[in-house]
Formats: sequence, C-alpha cells, structure tokens
Amino acid sequence: MAFGDFTIEKGSPLPMGATLTKSGVNFSIFSRHAKAITLLLFENDSPDSACKGLQLDPWKNRTGDVWHCHIPGLDAGALYLYKADGPFQPEKGFRFNQYKALLDPYAKAITDPAYRDEKGAYTYNLGDPALDLSFSYKDNIYTLPRCVVIDDAFDWQEDQPLNYPLRFSVIYETHVRGLTKHSSSRTHHPGTYKGVIEKIPFFKELGVTSIEFLPVHEFNEEEINRKNPRTGEKLVNYWGYSTVSFFAPKISYSSDRTPGGNVREFKEMVRELHKAGLEVILDVVFNHTAEGNELGPTYSFRGLDNSVYYILDENRRYYKNYSGCGNTMNCNNTVVHNLIMDCLHYWVIEMHVDGFRFDLGSILGRDQKGNVMDNPPMLENIAEDPILRHTKIIAEAWDAGGAYQVGWFPGGRWAEWNDKYRDNVRMYWRGDPFEVRYLATRLSGSSDLYLKDGRKPFHSINFITSHDGFTMNDLVSYDEKHNEENGEENKDGNNNNYSFNTGIEGPTNDITVFKMRERLMKNFFTTLMLSLGTPMILGGDEFGRTQRGNNNAYCQDNEISWYDWSLLEKNSDLFRFVKKLIAFRLRHPGFMRPEFFTGKGGRYNSAPDITWFDAKGNMPEWDRLENCLAFRLEGSKANNLADRDDNDFFIMFNSSAEQSPFTVPDSKRWFRSIDTALPSPDDILTPGMEHPIPTNGIYLVKPRSMVALISK
Repeated sequence: MAFGDFTIEKGSPLPMGATLTKSGVNFSIFSRHAKAITLLLFENDSPDSACKGLQLDPWKNRTGDVWHCHIPGLDAGALYLYKADGPFQPEKGFRFNQYKALLDPYAKAITDPAYRDEKGAYTYNLGDPALDLSFSYKDNIYTLPRCVVIDDAFDWQEDQPLNYPLRFSVIYETHVRGLTKHSSSRTHHPGTYKGVIEKIPFFKELGVTSIEFLPVHEFNEEEINRKNPRTGEKLVNYWGYSTVSFFAPKISYSSDRTPGGNVREFKEMVRELHKAGLEVILDVVFNHTAEGNELGPTYSFRGLDNSVYYILDENRRYYKNYSGCGNTMNCNNTVVHNLIMDCLHYWVIEMHVDGFRFDLGSILGRDQKGNVMDNPPMLENIAEDPILRHTKIIAEAWDAGGAYQVGWFPGGRWAEWNDKYRDNVRMYWRGDPFEVRYLATRLSGSSDLYLKDGRKPFHSINFITSHDGFTMNDLVSYDEKHNEENGEENKDGNNNNYSFNTGIEGPTNDITVFKMRERLMKNFFTTLMLSLGTPMILGGDEFGRTQRGNNNAYCQDNEISWYDWSLLEKNSDLFRFVKKLIAFRLRHPGFMRPEFFTGKGGRYNSAPDITWFDAKGNMPEWDRLENCLAFRLEGSKANNLADRDDNDFFIMFNSSAEQSPFTVPDSKRWFRSIDTALPSPDDILTPGMEHPIPTNGIYLVKPRSMVALISK
C-alpha cells in the first residue's frame, strides 16, 4: 500500500489507544467537547516525513465521547498524532487549537523527542500581551514526537510479576540514568535500561529484593529554562516528575532509540531483574502533567479536553495547583479515573511490574473541585481492583496543597512513605534530647499511625533518605543545604533536614570526623533494618554517595546526581556492613513480624514479645529518657508470629556524645552480633562467629552508636 492510500473504517471505541487487529490498527481517543478530530499518520520518524491527515466522521467514527476508526494495512511501528478542533474559550476552560498536533494519552511509545521545538507546542502566541488568551496559528505537526503503534507480543520466557509480601521486602530506590551514567559504572550501555541489567550482580550482592525506579513514564526533560550558575550548563528535568505520556517508557533511557525499541528494552530489563529475583516498582506521577499552568505547552490533555482532564479554578482560565507544578489532574472524574486504571493494568499485565509508588498520592483523593474526600473512589478502586490485588501500592500520602494523610490514607490496604519515621530517627541520631519515646514508636512499626485502621507494620515504608533530600552521606556531612547550582539562589529544597555535619561542613580529610560519619551511617542503616516495617534505602547510600550537599537535585543530570562507583571501593567497609545487615534482617523473622507488638506473651510463651529498658536495665520513664534506650525482642514463633522460631535479641541505642554502660538481662547467654562503634569486620559478624559478651551483665556502648546482641 502506497503511503497516503488509506481507507477509514468505522472501528471500535474500545480498547482506547492504538491497537493492532488482524488487518490493521484500531484507533480510539476521548474528547467530549471537540467538534472535529483528525488522525495524522506519518511515513517515518524523520522531522520532514510525509504526513496524511484523516478527518473522522462524527456520525460514523464517534460513539458517545469516544472518537474511533480502523485503518486497514497498518502494522506495528506505524506513527501517528491527532488534531482536535473545538472551542477556544480559556475563560470557560476550553483550549482547543486545530493547528496543534496532540499525543494520544494511551500511546505506548513515542519517538525520540530530540528534535522537538517547544515553541510550537503553545496554543497562544508567545510574547503576546494577551498571553494565553491569544490564539496561535502555528502548525507543529513536524516538531512534536510521534506516537508509535506497539505490538505487545514479547518473549517473556514464562515470567510473571514476583509480588513479594511487603514484610519480606527491602526496597532500593534508584534512577535509571543516574545508576550507570557515570564513567565509573563501567557498563556497556550507561544510563539505560540495559545498564540496569548490567548492575544485577551488584543488586544480588547487596541483597535487596525490590528496585523502585524514579519516573520512567515519558516526560519533558527540557522544561527548565535556567542555567547552572557555576558551570553555565542548561539545567534539565532529571527526576522526571513531569509526565507527558503515562503508558510510554522513556525513550532516552533506552539504548535502542528506534520507534518501539524502548518498550522491548524495558521489558527485557524487567524480565532479567525477575530472573534474578528482583521486583520492579515504578514511581508514578498521576497528580499532574508536563503541560503546566495556563502558560504551559500543550502536548495532549489540554488540547483534547482541558476541562475534563484538569481541576480548574472557579475562574476556569486558571488551574488548581495542588501539585506545586502548575496543574492538577482531575483524578476522580470518570474519564481520568479510567485512564489511570487502564494505565496501571497495562504496566502490570503487559510490562510485568510488581508495584507502584504514587507521587503526591493525596491528590488522587481530591474531588473535582479539589476537596479532599473521605472515601475517594480512585484510591479505593486501586486498593480493591482484582488485577492489582497482589501488586504493591505505596502512597506518598501528602500533596503540595496542604493535604497530609500519613497514617490515615484512605483505601484500606495502602502502604505509605512514613516521613515521621524519617524525621524521628534523624532527630534521635542527631542527638536531640527526649527523642527516645518517638524512636521506640518508630522501631515498633508506628502503631500510632497504622493500628487504628487495621493496617499492619509493613504498611509503613520506613526510610532515612530518599531521592528528595540529602543522601545519607550528606545527612552526616552538612548542617545546611547547598543548592546553589540549581540556579534558585539556594532557596529551593527543604530547610528542615535534621542533619548533623559532625563538626565540619562538607568534605574533610580529618580521619576522626570521617570515622564518626561512617558510624552514624551505620547507625541509620542498622536502625532501619531492625525496625518493624518495610525498609527502603536510597541507591548509592550503601557506598557513601554524595550530592555535595544538594538536597533537591531534581535538575542535575550530571555528576552531582550520578552514582560514582569508585566509592564502592573507597567505602568498601560501609558496603560490606550494609549487605551483611540486609542479610541479617532477612534471616531473622523477628524483625519482619506481621503484627504489632503487644508487650505480652504468646499463646505458648509467657515472655513478652518486646520489653523496653533504660540503660540501667529498668523500665523506662519515657518523659525523662534523653538519649539511651534498649529493648529485648522475644524470638519464639509464638511471639514473633512469623513462620518459624527465631533467636532472642537485645538491642541498645546511645545517641549521646558520651559512652554509656548498659545492663544486659541475665536470663540468656548473649553474643555480640553488631556494634557500630567497632571497626570492620568486627562491626557486624558472620553468623556463627558472634562474640560472647562479658558475664558481668554490663556492655559499654560507645558514643553515638548501637549494639545488637543475639541469644543462643
């Protein structure tokens, strides 16, 4: 068939998007208020490719609000866009522009956007005094990336999502590009999905179970117009929290840049990670899009039906901005609700991912006027959906509009990023007085947050650091943020980091300071792995990665953010400690119990499941404890409620600047397993090689350190 010789058949309104049939491709797209829809077909992916516009018949090719057609003779790899004509009345919420090409919201891939001309994506005239009320007649069909028709067939080799229970998981948060982009990564395909595959032996050695990727949905890297004031280089959107296409894996993370090659490469990455026993969790951004506020570009949603896809202000020219990024998706509108559910189903069924972390998840619980709902259909449907029943769903349970729902996120089975855990543990190890009682609550699974609505300890995603904030090395090296290179005069980023520079701001050659920083990092990791809940570590922390004090490196696609793998050798003692610590946690069911502690004995064991002590071995007076705390964990199966009996443990914490003698219970023979104050390899001992402690019942815990004893 010669290009341009197309027949337009009626087609079907479902499924949405572009779907291969036995004889061609079915196209289906939503627009309630458009009066005309044109399908644009391209001969190839070159900027000057031949293009054929096919206008759909509103009588024949429309069912309700869905426009559809079938084009015989097309196959996988076909390239397409849309145009939508309708009212341009910004003050009423309508922003149609018949001259602007639009992406299919259901596109499973888009072409390499390297030639994109951002100026063409604006529906108004840049520089016009009327701003967004003006109308642009500039056609941009040759400067917008094209959607790609995808064949879902793939040799999965019988792979299925792993879906580990949360309580047996250790999550590793990382960035696809940053993981291997640095020259020290020594990968053949740096910064790509294939580069991730090359790091599988590292993940296996570390011992984590689940890899959580920062956004991989196609996003606009070029939306930032500032430059790095130190280097003069243009800053970019590095993190990816600015989605353009929810179904499409980011093509710049693929070594294969041919149309659809990114889909195949992403699937290969998932398959190989699964073969190695590693889950894949995606950080997803359904709360807003890259189209920004009324002055932003138009890629898709705004041009197809602005008033449906977004929550608009009372003055419908403007957008409600609960995301802090210019717009807010109208998640509890049926159309958007269905889009999100279809998207989640696609990534689970066709891409085999194991879970999702929902950025600014509270927005998914706002109604169509922006109010926070008690029982939001969107969140409840995700939680109860039968396809997603064993898929991990993790909420960032707040948004930029003031909603804060940690501990009471609606929907029943949601896990949550527990920022209270982060802050309380940071403050304790900084040495803040009277933080002990809060530390105890976080160690025991945050029952103050999750017990009341029937959730379990593992619904608390415990973390010390994440992409958003200091790395762990920087947490113990800087008192203040140093975001000058972001070009915002160091005004961006969180000012409340609860960090401690151990006496010197930033890098140092002082060996005493270096050793104390290493000890503090070991304290953080040990606290994390010995707490009830699901631990998450920030990638690179295990070998001391630094961002040079930048606690908001969202715009730094460079060595500030990339993993410097030479640190793996430089900080080998820390890496050894962390991997042994992860193995320690996963070996002992007492730290992964499925229920909260009761302080009572089990059915067949009268010993309490947990007992708290002060340094002298007495019951704590919680309001008077300043820096020292200990607890005994009863490991019998009856008490830990796990699958098998475990050892008993006695754990001691000392965040003060002075050493402290702790009284150890004399009812057991205790052996030292972990002491963060000791040099490697004595800081954590190999199973079976634990050292017996003195029989006088006293253990001297060094300043700013912690100790774990195990019974035999």
